Amino acid sequence: MFKTLFGIGGTKVDLSQKIKEGAQIIDVRSPEEYRSGHVKGSVNIPLDRIQDQLKKISKDKPVITCCRSGARSGMAADVLKRHGYDVYNGGAWTSVNNLKQ
Repeated sequence: MFKTLFGIGGTKVDLSQKIKEGAQIIDVRSPEEYRSGHVKGSVNIPLDRIQDQLKKISKDKPVITCCRSGARSGMAADVLKRHGYDVYNGGAWTSVNNLKQ
């Protein structure tokens, strides 16, 4: 079952709790977008490189994906889910950033 911030299409998940539990935050925007602002401690892996960068993402912790609006992070979450990750689409990076503070 796919899990999102707002529970659309799946189970509602408390992402702030996942962050407290040490979830990895993966920002799938371009490097330029990432440089313009991002969640502190997040890792930038652009969507078009997520498949090639799986080794950089631990399967031992939950993963929260984020981007500008939630579309790319949803696609990235689908890829990660297919590879066995405990993954949640956090939507916009600014929303995830607000949860972390």
